[in-house]
Amino acid sequence: MHTTVTIEKKKKYTVEDYDKLPEGAPYQLIKGGLVMTPSPIPYHQEIILKLGSKLLKFIDKNRLGKVYIAPIDVYFSDTDVYQPDIIFISKMHLKIIGEKRIDGAPDIVIEVLSPSSAYYDLRLKKDVYEQSGVTEYWIIDPVQKKIEMFFNKQDRFELITSSDNGGSVSSTVLKGFTISLQEIFGE
Repeated sequence: MHTTVTIEKKKKYTVEDYDKLPEGAPYQLIKGGLVMTPSPIPYHQEIILKLGSKLLKFIDKNRLGKVYIAPIDVYFSDTDVYQPDIIFISKMHLKIIGEKRIDGAPDIVIEVLSPSSAYYDLRLKKDVYEQSGVTEYWIIDPVQKKIEMFFNKQDRFELITSSDNGGSVSSTVLKGFTISLQEIFGE
């Protein structure tokens, strides 16, 4: 049975409006706007799967917390509910995992850029991640085969790693976790 949900047209939406959307609706609430996010291309999904599975093995082996992949709602404010590509929540912060969504800043947020999301991932969402206390933010550019990793110091992201041309990246939050770009982008 298909249910139709009507959301009143507004200049600014809130989490109350967002919660009325049907499960799986392809939207994120960004700065009070309902932003449609089309399904990612296969290569985007391959990158998420490769990185996500390696992260999951490392985190499970060391009993460090939980890993989730999109789509999962992460609540930052009444006008900002995002669906990052990959998130990590440490054991210390598991209390932010709610029944329907993540209620607060994950320890690590990873976004894989796509033409439809790059502006939001590099600007608006990055600012909210920074101000909300995300500790580590990874931006993966599949076109340039590049990863930039930022660490949050006093509510300001500082670039700690920028790797391309077959290098590797190591997490500051997950001591001992390193992945090569070949593992992520390799054919």
